[in-house]
Formats: sequence, structure tokens, C-alpha cells
Amino acid sequence: MAALLIVHWIITLIALFVFLFPAAKIISKAGYNGWWCLLGVVPVVNVVMIWVFAFSAWPALQSRQSQ
Repeated sequence: MAALLIVHWIITLIALFVFLFPAAKIISKAGYNGWWCLLGVVPVVNVVMIWVFAFSAWPALQSRQSQ
């Protein structure tokens, strides 16, 4: 049973890395801090976060338009 627990945590950590690392890169390219991707792990908050990022003004686009 303990071996299953260790395998479970290893798979969980790999899955978090596979999903959170690209999310952090995408969010940082949008002009936000990459640590916002950690909210993607919190249930219900992740849905709100997607809606906020979808309809807010992105800092990266604002700086590009002002040039």
C-alpha cells in the first residue's frame, strides 16, 4: 500500500509540472506574474481566474498598443 502512495505522489507531481509550467509561461507572456497559475489548482477559484484573465486588459497588450 505504501508503494502505491509513493507512485501516486510522483504521478501527481509530474502532472502538476506538466500543466503548471506551461501555464506560468503563458500567463507571464500575457504580462501577469507567473505565480497566478497556482490558482488553477484550487477548485472553483480556477474557473473564476479563467474568466478574469479572459475579460481583463492584459498588460502585455497595453504596452504594445501604447508604442
